[in-house]
Amino acid sequence: MGLTAGIIGLPNVGKSTLFNAITKAKVLSANYPFATIEPNVGVVEIKDERLDLIAEVVKPKSVVYTYFSFTDIAGLVKGASLGEGLGNQFLSHIREVDAICHVVRCFDDNNIIHVSGKVDPVDDIETINLELAYADLEVIERRLPKIEKKALMKIDNEKEYQLLIKAKEMLEKGKALRELKITDEELLILKPFNFLTLKPMIYVLNVSENEINIENQYVRNVRKYLENTNDKIIVVSAKIEEELSELTEDEKRLFLEELGIKHSGLDKLVREAYSILNLQTFFTAGENECRAWTFKKGMKAPQCAGIIHSDFERGFIRVEVTSYDDFVKYGSLQKAKEAGRMRLEGKDYVFADGDIAFFRFNV
Repeated sequence: MGLTAGIIGLPNVGKSTLFNAITKAKVLSANYPFATIEPNVGVVEIKDERLDLIAEVVKPKSVVYTYFSFTDIAGLVKGASLGEGLGNQFLSHIREVDAICHVVRCFDDNNIIHVSGKVDPVDDIETINLELAYADLEVIERRLPKIEKKALMKIDNEKEYQLLIKAKEMLEKGKALRELKITDEELLILKPFNFLTLKPMIYVLNVSENEINIENQYVRNVRKYLENTNDKIIVVSAKIEEELSELTEDEKRLFLEELGIKHSGLDKLVREAYSILNLQTFFTAGENECRAWTFKKGMKAPQCAGIIHSDFERGFIRVEVTSYDDFVKYGSLQKAKEAGRMRLEGKDYVFADGDIAFFRFNV
């Protein structure tokens, strides 16, 4: 299960620079609007120190990390929902992602033009969010007339109709649909619409290299503006991320230490994305391969088995589980087993983050 995140924002805010850095891809990055028209997709490995330690003990032939898929979507502009700047095409790309990373310019640079002529991150956020809301309203307004008659007569689509009316009112108040208080059942009703403002949002505040350890006024303004939402904020310097992408792991560690930074922007982005999407990691470990697998929090053993292969889920018998903490404590899977810390679990077992699993199945 790989995560797909779309990188959006106004033109010239650092989207493509950030994308280049985190995927080590060399997509076009230029100082003019619409330098990127088709979405560029890059896949990055998610390095996990836990998997590294497991592999160090097990010594497998190969190590496979889980992955993170980024889509770099061209710069949106005011009027995108009406087709301005090829907006409809860009918005359609956003509908396909699991989460949105909204890159916001929080730096001054006279050599890089701003589409509105001034740097105002709060105004930029409002511009983008308004376009996303307009696009969602258009979807609702197309759907409501098709179901209204039957819904009002209580023949069919009644729940859907009432929910869409509720969503429409929320959008007309200028609020994102992710702020709606809805049940899991209602969420399933809304899911097929792929509403843009229902997707989890991470605001990526792009600052200059010399302000990475200083919370500048732009960043403070954004924090204040978003303080009553559940949206996540991370502060990065796309330029620093670009430099980090060219270094070895040891060089990267030293560079971060010199800058006084604990984690790279990519590390922070992955951590927040996992959090808002309720994602966790389990491991499989054997002589041939040690591997990390991404799963949704709350998934049961057969579902997690199905992430590896559909046959595993279909023929699931049981799973042998050792927690990562016990693996570390006892030094190996065998020693953890000898200490009685390896458990046999059945179909109702809910996987935990860091579980090391060996599935038993029969098809």
